[in-house]
Amino acid sequence: MVARNDIPSFFVYGEPARELDVGFLHVETVMDRKSEHFGHVAPHQHPLMGQITYWFEGGGTYRIEEETWNFSAPAISFVPSRVVHGFDVGEQSDAIVVSVSDDLLRAMAPQVDLSLDVPMLLKGESADPTWTRLGLLLTMIADEYRADASASEKVLVSLVSVVLSLMARLGGAGGLDTASPTVALGIALRRAIDQHYKKDWPVGRYVDLLATTPHLLDKAAREVFGHTVKETLLDRRLLEAKRLLKFTIRPVEDIGREVGFEDPAYFSRFFRKRTGEAPAAWRRRHLQPEAGPSGDLRVAALQPVT
Repeated sequence: MVARNDIPSFFVYGEPARELDVGFLHVETVMDRKSEHFGHVAPHQHPLMGQITYWFEGGGTYRIEEETWNFSAPAISFVPSRVVHGFDVGEQSDAIVVSVSDDLLRAMAPQVDLSLDVPMLLKGESADPTWTRLGLLLTMIADEYRADASASEKVLVSLVSVVLSLMARLGGAGGLDTASPTVALGIALRRAIDQHYKKDWPVGRYVDLLATTPHLLDKAAREVFGHTVKETLLDRRLLEAKRLLKFTIRPVEDIGREVGFEDPAYFSRFFRKRTGEAPAAWRRRHLQPEAGPSGDLRVAALQPVT
């Protein structure tokens, strides 16, 4: 059996993992990358994004973590970041794959009914009207993405949100209980960090909250996120700072306080150390024109693969 640390991490299948733009979303079909896998997609993970995969033709074998299922179209899965998955399919099989960055999934989470930190696989009958709607929605998402129109960004986010909520309707709000104890603890840590990262808690507070030990929590963080608990916390704060810098016009000092840095100079040093530039300079390169006069967060911009 391949050790988890030896499982490859990809951007999209076959391409090395890389940093994603804030608000990243990408759409393609499985067979767009046929020359990379020829129907055999080996177990892999995506460090910074989740994926919806909608099978509209054919079938095969699907793997998520330690579990394996046979499936035929229609079928749909949601796999969060860092969850190992792969599949084997025939030449006549194809699926629409929607890749969504973790930060965009977090922004969507309050509007969807599906749990976005556990995997899900659903199989159904094409005659079921909900599956018909899913097929239409995924086709709309693919068509809208290919159109590459600036007006499509909000439409895409809305359509993806509806797809995730329909998945919850078909299979319940929960997901598959496939994770090992270490991965399950990592998922619980991600939830806890999302809820409390602004409070600048020490690592020990998360250990107590999750009723575990420092060793087990650090092992889970390294296995699921590739970092220590402390670095995972700092990554989350950096991500939120980037989102606020890009999609609002709030002052840099306010954004620093929002993500847990009372000292503006400390926030600036923290940001520069991890990005190579000061928050104001980073903002000038990334600020979106949609940021309204109130400074409220607007819909994330979607960046196609180049």
